[in-house]
Amino acid sequence: MFGAPHPVTASASLLVPLPRRPLDESCPVRWWYERELGWPTVPGDPVRLVVGARFDVLDVPAEAGHAALRRLGPGSPVAVRGDRMRLLVAAGSAEELPGLLEWLEWGTLALDLTAIGAGGFMEAPVPAGVGGADGAGGVLPRVTDALSPCGADGPLPRGNVQVPSQRASLAPPEVAVTGPLPLGAVGSQGAAVWLRPPEPGCEVEASLPTLSALGGGGNAPDLVRLVDTVATHCHRVRLRRACAQPPALRTQGQ
Repeated sequence: MFGAPHPVTASASLLVPLPRRPLDESCPVRWWYERELGWPTVPGDPVRLVVGARFDVLDVPAEAGHAALRRLGPGSPVAVRGDRMRLLVAAGSAEELPGLLEWLEWGTLALDLTAIGAGGFMEAPVPAGVGGADGAGGVLPRVTDALSPCGADGPLPRGNVQVPSQRASLAPPEVAVTGPLPLGAVGSQGAAVWLRPPEPGCEVEASLPTLSALGGGGNAPDLVRLVDTVATHCHRVRLRRACAQPPALRTQGQ
C-alpha cells in the first residue's frame, strides 16, 4: 500500500479507527476546549472558538447582560470582555434575531446588540485553573446559580410589547461571591473571562436559550424573553448616554 514495506490485510485495516485531528497539547487553552468540551477552535494564536456549531453569541453591553442573567438557565455560559457581555444562545439564534426584534417592536430602534452566528468566531476565555493560578491574569468572582427561574413572569403577549417600567424585578441580580476564579495568562490570550464558565462533560445545547422554548414544555430558557430583556436595557443605556451629552452634541445626534 503506497510503497509500505509490509502489506496490510483487509481484515486488519477495518479494525484501525480513522485518525483524529491531533490536538496541540502545547496550548492548554485549546486542549481544554476541544478535549473537555468538544468545542471546535480556530487554528492560530490567540485561541478562538467557532460560533454556529454548538452555539451562537449575543454581544451586548455588560449592564444589559447583567439584567438578562435571570433569563438564562443555571448552566448557560456567559463571558465578559471589558464593558461587553457575551451570552451563549442556541445555534441558529443569530439568524432569528432580526425577525424576533421586529416581532417585539424593537426593529426600528438602533440597539447596541450584536448577534454572532455561523461563520463567526469568539475569543476563547482562559478556563479556570488553566495556565496556573499565579498567572498574570486577574480574578473574577464566581456567580451563583440562585437566580430567578426562567419564565417566572408568564408568557409574553403578541403584538404590542410595552417597555417595562423601572421595577425591582428588572434590577441587576445580586452577585454572590463564593470564591475567586483564577485566570492565569496563557500565551497571547486576550482579556475575555468566563462569568459563568461551561461545565466539562455537560452538553451545552440543553442549557442555551432557544426560540423553540416559547410555549414548550422543556427546560431550555426562552430566547424571546432574553432578547426582549436585553433590548429593553440596551435602549435604556442609549437614552441615558444621550441625556448625558452636552446640548449641542445631543442636537447633532437627532
